[in-house]
Amino acid sequence: MYLGKIVFAQLTAYLPLKAFQKCVKKYRGEHKAQSFSCYDQFLCMAFAQLTYRESLRDIESCLRAMQDKLYHAGIRGKVSRSTLADANEKRDWRIYADFAQVLINIARKLYRNDDFDIELEETVYALDATIIDLCLSIFPWALFRKRKGAIKLHTLLDLRGCIPSFIWITHGKIHDVNMLDELIPEPGAIYIMDRGYLDFARLYRLTLSLSFFVVRAKHRFQFRRIYSKPVNRSTGIICDQIIVLKGVNVKKDYPDKMRRIKYYDSEGKELYVFLSNNFSLSAITICQLYKSRWQVELFFKWIKQHLRIKAFYGTSENAVKTQIWIAITIYVLVAIVKKHLKLDVSLYTLLQILSITLFEKESIFQLVNGTHYKSISNQNCRQLDLFEI
Repeated sequence: MYLGKIVFAQLTAYLPLKAFQKCVKKYRGEHKAQSFSCYDQFLCMAFAQLTYRESLRDIESCLRAMQDKLYHAGIRGKVSRSTLADANEKRDWRIYADFAQVLINIARKLYRNDDFDIELEETVYALDATIIDLCLSIFPWALFRKRKGAIKLHTLLDLRGCIPSFIWITHGKIHDVNMLDELIPEPGAIYIMDRGYLDFARLYRLTLSLSFFVVRAKHRFQFRRIYSKPVNRSTGIICDQIIVLKGVNVKKDYPDKMRRIKYYDSEGKELYVFLSNNFSLSAITICQLYKSRWQVELFFKWIKQHLRIKAFYGTSENAVKTQIWIAITIYVLVAIVKKHLKLDVSLYTLLQILSITLFEKESIFQLVNGTHYKSISNQNCRQLDLFEI
């Protein structure tokens, strides 16, 4: 018989609480707070994410039904819909953004030795953005179109472990390429991007930072070929060229040499042209790197399907960003638990198991592997028998 913590407490045991309190103090999250702490708020919102709650009233009803177990889950304050709504409205979302970054750093260290489809020593990032549609009359701050609101999640995904390294949340009007201004380039890393990020001045800053990029070219841009490498057309590579850009303004933006690779995908019947500043990798490897960019699309699809980031518990910008950052924190936390316990299941399966067992007193490892502890009597116990036979 298992005599340890409930599942929710086992999960939150992996949270670095000292780091969380530092984030709270940094933004004075508990200024004038009496009983409902930032950690109480975080746990309530984490419960909502893990169990797919639909509304604040839903969260309140479910948690009050488990009143006897809330203390063991770590929730000390009284849970009410109005208190949670006020906390989401007023407490700075950057508390949870900074805390998510702490967990991201932990997860990246755990997954840094994992392999992905391509054997490379360099860190490989996929950069992309996804749109979450909102009603403009309810979320007037989420500018996008004349009669439509939206926010964007600009994400830099580490392809080892599919852990988001950096996330930037903006309203829908911000163009994807502006993400490159927020990025701190990592020397030696490879950044894979779609053609929405093709801005030669910004790409040249990556080159000056000793970072590499692979970006899909637009249909028309002027260049001059300097040299063509021999290629094996049976692999789909049509040409592998060293080029420089033409045009007065463009040449000022990127004055250095660049690599241009043309590739024909026989499966999708589509022609691709890639630009890169990496001259050492083979042409087919660069094409495979761009193909691996699809992992960031799968990440967006996963979090939209399995976390609460499309319907929100509040309408203010602070409440929306708080909910999204806590959702990201839960995604990373589940990934950390999966790695620590060496669970051979997908994140989706683990999340489904956690969603129905949060208040069960059972080991997470045993729940996932379908085994149970057995009570084994200790033959060497020194306790005397009450009745001797």
